[in-house]
Amino acid sequence: MKLKPMLFTLYLIIWMLLAVNPSYRDDWWLENIMVFIAIPIIIWADRRIHFSPISMCMLFIFFVLHSIGSHYTYSEMPLFSPITHFFGFERNHYDRLIHLLFGFLMFLPFYELFLSLFKSKHFAFLFTFFFLIAASGVYEVIEWLATEVTHAELGTAFLGTQGDQWDAQKDMALGHLGTIAAFAFWYRKKI
Repeated sequence: MKLKPMLFTLYLIIWMLLAVNPSYRDDWWLENIMVFIAIPIIIWADRRIHFSPISMCMLFIFFVLHSIGSHYTYSEMPLFSPITHFFGFERNHYDRLIHLLFGFLMFLPFYELFLSLFKSKHFAFLFTFFFLIAASGVYEVIEWLATEVTHAELGTAFLGTQGDQWDAQKDMALGHLGTIAAFAFWYRKKI
């Protein structure tokens, strides 16, 4: 079996398993709006530009991690509880890890997408950087709007601030840090 169909099939299996009895069904639906929108776009874009195998692996990793977060909610991810207790953190940092990884893992797929549009490697590289920086902020605004239009409990579970008034800013900073790390990594590789 080729890599892309194998990753897609494996992701569907993981997604379906994690769709069974999530911690908060309404939050699961809200979290998976991104999946319902993004997966068809990724399939369409791959048919058009043919993502590299490493890009497909990065997309796979990100979406699996997102599916795990949507199953438990990001703020209650039990696999992070030992880390939280060990370091004496006041909150579960799984969501922060995913924000960091968003910037890092999405860089190459978006670069390949933008390269197909702009044809200039340098412009596509810089556009990807600024796009991901902006996407971190836009996501936080969308998250806030979702909490405004849903009932309080669902909004709180989705937002996952865990009592931190600076949660959105910290999430954006980690998304930016992941983007900067990817920028530096791929710049050195001279993609």
